[in-house]
Amino acid sequence: MSENEKEIKNPAETRPLGPPKSTVREYFESFVVTLIMAIFGMTFILQAVTVPTGSMQNTILIGDYLLVNKFIFAPSGNPVPFLPQRDVERGDIIVFKYPGNKVNPRNDSSRGIVPYQINYVKRVIGLPGETVEFRNNQVFINGQLLPERRIIGDAEDEESALTTREFEPPPSGEKYSAYYSESTMNNVLAGRRMSRSGYEFGVEGKPMQVPENHFFVMGDSRDNSEDSRYWGFVPRELIIGRAMFVYWSCDRAASNGNFFGCLTNPRLDRIGKMIK
Repeated sequence: MSENEKEIKNPAETRPLGPPKSTVREYFESFVVTLIMAIFGMTFILQAVTVPTGSMQNTILIGDYLLVNKFIFAPSGNPVPFLPQRDVERGDIIVFKYPGNKVNPRNDSSRGIVPYQINYVKRVIGLPGETVEFRNNQVFINGQLLPERRIIGDAEDEESALTTREFEPPPSGEKYSAYYSESTMNNVLAGRRMSRSGYEFGVEGKPMQVPENHFFVMGDSRDNSEDSRYWGFVPRELIIGRAMFVYWSCDRAASNGNFFGCLTNPRLDRIGKMIK
């Protein structure tokens, strides 16, 4: 068979496949695919949040940047088969949309806080249907003492981590630590009743049952946390996800709150720390 006959019999072999992609086009297509995957991941799986207050110290510090798992909690508490999902559990550190202070809404407006728009980070203490009461710097669930490791912790200023010391041996079954100031623990030891202004939910003399599809949350820095004791319960639909780990952390005091200062004043020992 001659060469001319081959060309006639196999025209596809000689047909051009189109102009080659330029380097710029290849980079652009890779960027678009990466961007789409990032948007999908940040919408349905992961979310990054920062911690602006000290209500979770020393578990989470001011200036920690957290990665949040948005996929772990099954919708309405019904896990999808074969997927790594579960319902919200006691002890989970969750990120949620602040539901607002229904008892004293003026407290929010006076500080420029808009409900449902700001993210809060707290620990789940009470589950739906449980009765919660906080008294004498202890938490009682359905009348039973919740095993928490109480540690005395005080901060020199609002930005600093708590300086801590042991208060009591860890109770059996404890999974996390709660921090109390030395002054309130001294009041407890002296048998003095403490007045906590503004605390209306689940406090001494006001045990409350957690409504269905709601959760009672508290900060680990118990004397420096406006939480469910102050503004009520967290609806299930406002929960964004569970805090996983610290992907970046900076000394806010050293950086003076400046973005570039945060980059040049990292806390390397915090980066990669798992949140539990």
